[in-house]
Amino acid sequence: MSRRQRTLNTTLQFHLRFFFRKYPSFPYIIKWLVISMMIGALVGTASAGFLTSLQWATDFRESHIWIIAFLPAAGFLVGALYHYFGKEVEAGNNLLLENIHEPKETIPMKMAPFVYLGTIVTHFFGGSAGREGTALQMAGAIADQLTKPFRLSKDDRKVLLISAMAAGFGSVFGTPLAGAVFGLEVFLIGRIRYNAIFPAFASAILADVITKLWKAKHTHYHIDFIPKPEFLPVIYSILAGIVFGICAAAFSKLLHRTGFFFKSGIKYPPLRPVIGGILVAAAVFAMGTTRYIGLGIPTILESFDHPLPFYDFALKMIFTIVTLSAGFKGGEVTPLFFIGATLGSALSSVVPLPFGLLAGMGFVAVFAGATNTPLACTLMGIELFGSECGVYVAIACIVSYLFSGNNSIYMKQKIGEAKNKRFGHLTDKSFKDV
Repeated sequence: MSRRQRTLNTTLQFHLRFFFRKYPSFPYIIKWLVISMMIGALVGTASAGFLTSLQWATDFRESHIWIIAFLPAAGFLVGALYHYFGKEVEAGNNLLLENIHEPKETIPMKMAPFVYLGTIVTHFFGGSAGREGTALQMAGAIADQLTKPFRLSKDDRKVLLISAMAAGFGSVFGTPLAGAVFGLEVFLIGRIRYNAIFPAFASAILADVITKLWKAKHTHYHIDFIPKPEFLPVIYSILAGIVFGICAAAFSKLLHRTGFFFKSGIKYPPLRPVIGGILVAAAVFAMGTTRYIGLGIPTILESFDHPLPFYDFALKMIFTIVTLSAGFKGGEVTPLFFIGATLGSALSSVVPLPFGLLAGMGFVAVFAGATNTPLACTLMGIELFGSECGVYVAIACIVSYLFSGNNSIYMKQKIGEAKNKRFGHLTDKSFKDV
């Protein structure tokens, strides 16, 4: 090497050291941008395929209602699949949260195809479930396979899983900002892990872009009239938020208690979804409607068009709790959207706010109370319904979060900072311990 080349190398090294000292975050940004791009591409593609499959399953079921009679048999297949081949991934979302708190072995890749098949079967044959749980589990399983190739530390793996959950949530609902904050907010109540903020937002935004490039469809909502934020409308929003919080707590409690009932009463796991399937299928044929099974998107849209009866939210809650507690796969979030939107729409008969606004508030607020993620749900409301409803959505989500108490649909969610002094002794405890 010539003297000139050595001089150039020395100068380059000096300038690089100077640059990295002045901008110490640059290597971190490059590293996580590369990883986030991979997460976004993989998770966005998986979400697009899942949404397309789910729409096909829903359309087929609605045009062939007789297929719901086979829900018990489908339940046995799903139960047997997990009992004999998928016990290590059966915990689902709770397994992801557990690995964020205390990283263990890499999440098995089979979690993704298992939960995908289980969810499609559930919707194809008429169960009442959502899609968020599937998106999160697919994203977590896929992204966690990057741990070894990138030689990530335990702390980096926590960030990876948070980013994966953000990408899964943001891409499946078309709400990347809410998805990013959900990933940061959901695993530890009352605290946000800021060292994951860049990867979470990058992964969620990129995954949403990829999902849209694949032409996957998202549902669009519209609120016709939003009053100006004044004293009385704000008071009414607080009252509605209290109702949404109580509803969220009731859903969480009933979900866990019914699940315990199935597990304690039926020892053979594949038989649980058979019994649950019989109950759901019998109820559908007895009532003569498919209104309360599947995602329930048409009814959610209907709640924004005119006031709905109070029994809609209660029936959807019953159908969903039986479906998920029995062992069918899917998620709780879209049913929570249904429950909240129909409850809000019905509340317009006693709360003097526009039914469309109350439907939108309930849509995100019941979800906020059931998952303890008020910031993510506020952002989701703004992304879905527009910034004009931001004040009302924020009030409803925060009040619902406070009034839902010490409850969550996720058993492995931990309390980083209690909602009030009464629960101060529960700091950093999981809901399993409470």
